[in-house]
Amino acid sequence: MSKFLFAGAFLAAGVAFVFAIDKSVAPAPPMPVHMIVTVEARHGGKVPALKREDFMVAQPKDRFQVADAVALTGSNAATELYILIDEASNFTLASQLADLRRFIETQPATTAVGIGYMHYGGVETLVEPTRDHDRAAKSLRLPMGLPSSPFLSLSELTKRWPEGTARRAVVMITSGVDPLGGTGPVDPYLDGAIADAQRAGIMISAIYTPSQGHAGHSYWRVYWGQNYIAELADETGGEAYMLGFGPLVSFEPYLNEITERMTHQYRLTLLTKPGAKPELTPIKFSTEVPNAEIVAASKVYIPGNGLTPAALPHAK
Repeated sequence: MSKFLFAGAFLAAGVAFVFAIDKSVAPAPPMPVHMIVTVEARHGGKVPALKREDFMVAQPKDRFQVADAVALTGSNAATELYILIDEASNFTLASQLADLRRFIETQPATTAVGIGYMHYGGVETLVEPTRDHDRAAKSLRLPMGLPSSPFLSLSELTKRWPEGTARRAVVMITSGVDPLGGTGPVDPYLDGAIADAQRAGIMISAIYTPSQGHAGHSYWRVYWGQNYIAELADETGGEAYMLGFGPLVSFEPYLNEITERMTHQYRLTLLTKPGAKPELTPIKFSTEVPNAEIVAASKVYIPGNGLTPAALPHAK
């Protein structure tokens, strides 16, 4: 009998201890996270202007609250933009360099432009982001035909790109053909590049240009390469541009669209309850404003609150 009484007393003491811990742990305050989103017109060319209350989180509704929405124009338009060129690109890219130079030279003074060439899983940076657009434009050169996984190179850049107050964006010039990741519906380097860009909040746009050699005319490789860059852009809130499997006649209309999209972007501040560990969480936006559509990355990065069991008060 005494054994049962002892066991009951021990259990009751344990429950009381747990309740004491629960009462001593204050709920974590909401954590602000930020996302860059683009507003597009569903039809026509006039893009509606949105206010904070116009942005609604469609999924998951109970996880996020839109606390602020700042239009990235005027004094809020500071941007760091990297032009990444695939070293494996075909020499047909030579006819597009003039379009790229004009694009760089006509960027607003609030945009700092960096130039990098992707090869051997890394990025050779010719010019760090600078507001000297003339210097950035003059640094463009022909690709050298070096092999590259464009997605491994992109990951290398996003991991070493310092975060600041300016929005960050990339325009990739590539076929999307990945000699390291292979072909098919799954490319681990593509998946890694998407996750790295989402964690960093970097929007990726891509313009297709053929590769040199066999990869430039292999239907199988070209098909999957274009799928890869389309997925990369869509998952990070950007756009991918291509027209068939051949080289584009001109980059100019697509570069103009990239510039136009950047004039309709907003930095959203979202309040959320963080978990113990950092996570990439799926998110979707909607709006009731007529003719408006919100384009954003498919996931947002939420830092953990660091409250592991060992960090809880009274926990040993």
